[in-house]
Amino acid sequence: MVIKINNKNEKFYQYMGKFFGSRLVEKQTNDRIYDDDKKEWYLYIEDDNVMAFVSIQDKVIKNIYCHKEKYLEELLNTIKKQEKLSDSILTKRYIDIYQKCGFKINENQTFKNFVMVG
Repeated sequence: MVIKINNKNEKFYQYMGKFFGSRLVEKQTNDRIYDDDKKEWYLYIEDDNVMAFVSIQDKVIKNIYCHKEKYLEELLNTIKKQEKLSDSILTKRYIDIYQKCGFKINENQTFKNFVMVG
């Protein structure tokens, strides 16, 4: 199940609290996850657990994580139907999923751990 949520929702920290400051998530994504006020979060929930998430602020994807790739693929496909996204700099970890979901990878932008996706 995909839900859209922000940090004002009463269940937000129940779902997302364990990801903030998680060294495991940081190591996997090369990114730190923050609960900024203006972010909207898309969560893939299974058995009341977050299996994948994407945060968006001002039409830019800010954070992305998944427990299993199939969850992120479904989440990104849902987001593409609901949001008009701008180019985003995302972790390279999931580059195959971005391409599978139809995102364009900007080969002219080079970053050590990230990729420009549009």
